[in-house]
Amino acid sequence: MLQQFAAEWWRRITDGFTRGEPLETGLLELALILAVALVLSVPHGSWRYFGLFVTAVHELGHAFAALTTGRLVRGIHLRFDQSGAMISRGAGPASAAWAGFWGYPVPALVGAVLVWAAFTGWSGAALSVSALLLLSTLLFIRNLEGIVIAVGLAVASQLLVWFAPVEFLGHVTLAIGVALLVGAVRDWLNLLSVHTRRRHQLANSDAFIIAKRTGIPAAFWLAGFALVILACWAGAVATVARIGDVVNL
Repeated sequence: MLQQFAAEWWRRITDGFTRGEPLETGLLELALILAVALVLSVPHGSWRYFGLFVTAVHELGHAFAALTTGRLVRGIHLRFDQSGAMISRGAGPASAAWAGFWGYPVPALVGAVLVWAAFTGWSGAALSVSALLLLSTLLFIRNLEGIVIAVGLAVASQLLVWFAPVEFLGHVTLAIGVALLVGAVRDWLNLLSVHTRRRHQLANSDAFIIAKRTGIPAAFWLAGFALVILACWAGAVATVARIGDVVNL
């Protein structure tokens, strides 16, 4: 029974890597998706929950960036207050700065990739990869709150791969992508408020931590985060504009 379930799950995961039809949508759907993304990210009540997803992607960004430099990832902590930490070990401040940088920009980067995938027929592949990555997160979680969050996200992603009709995959992928793009902006604005109004929380700021390790002012890193997020937004908008013959605007 378990073997059959695992085989079926793997089949559905691998089926996602078959290229499908590019998404056909219109201005109304794009506006509705953007509105929903704003509702998820702007009000405190909804951000309290959606922000957990953004934080998980943020910490995964740190982890994968650390791995690219040969650093050893010791664990990831996620908390219900949307804070988190990625613990890694390795030589040199440069690798630490690199790993520290790729937190806030990563939700926007993933969002832009998902928007591209939706409009190029690779929604299934994007969702299958996302499901595998969120499942792999469980290997790195080191606290109880993090386990609850990671299990919830992993289960949601597996259910999406399992039950989402093929004809809706592009719409779902686009919606998640736009939501992450908006969420990345909200997360960066939260960080900016730490440096301007809530300076008692500076010790938890990625920009502040990298500044201490490198001697380069936190403002430089804040600007760097913002530039990457803006570039991701530009890329997502360019994707929509470039395939205007597919989108029924």
